[in-house]
Amino acid sequence: MQENDNRLFRFPKFNDLIIFEDDNIIVINKPPFVASLDDRAGGEVNILRLAKKYYPDAQVCHRLDKDTSGILLIAKNPETYRLVSIEFEKRRVNKVYHAIIGGTHTFDNLTVDLPILNQGNKNVSIDRANGKPAVTIFNSIEYFKHFTLVECRPVTGRMHQIRIHLATQRAAIVGDTMYRGKPVFLSEIKRKGFSLAKDKEEQPIMKRFALHARSVSFTIDGHPYAFEAEYPKDFATLLKQLQKFDS
Repeated sequence: MQENDNRLFRFPKFNDLIIFEDDNIIVINKPPFVASLDDRAGGEVNILRLAKKYYPDAQVCHRLDKDTSGILLIAKNPETYRLVSIEFEKRRVNKVYHAIIGGTHTFDNLTVDLPILNQGNKNVSIDRANGKPAVTIFNSIEYFKHFTLVECRPVTGRMHQIRIHLATQRAAIVGDTMYRGKPVFLSEIKRKGFSLAKDKEEQPIMKRFALHARSVSFTIDGHPYAFEAEYPKDFATLLKQLQKFDS
């Protein structure tokens, strides 16, 4: 067995990721730290490869950042892939993400309309002159002393859109170091009764940025679809710790 195949065992079985499946589409709850598609380097386990092992004609309809967890749509045939792609292109797919951000922020249908320029190599910037239109709507869901759980509704689908739009509001996602987001350590929120062995270095509660694709809804061929993905363990743990020690 090749080395790359051995890595498959580090992740849940593809079947265990499936939220819904019919003759045309598979909906999964993507775990964090797994890429959606093949990258240029190749050789890395990703959702597309796992999906094709499960169903040879599978095609991933969109992508999530490697560290982002949540809803991902996979077409089982070319026609469904075409129809879903049209829905995305016409902005008729309703996507909802949840993010945990630094600071207490009251967002009430805050609309961030700032063009994004893709500079290549996974680098983007806000560029009013040369960027492509990008719109995200934000609503605060739950408040803590030093953090906020936020609902994010991207109207467009630019690379890093939610992450950079939040950063423009001085509300970077927890752990998103690319946009100056800081990780959360238990010692920071549980000041009393916290202890760590002298020979151990404290690790952040969540070892990625706190962004999860929570739900999606769309219609193809007159058939409505709506799905929700549960939080993965790390996101749920961080939220629980904030509710316990930072409320």
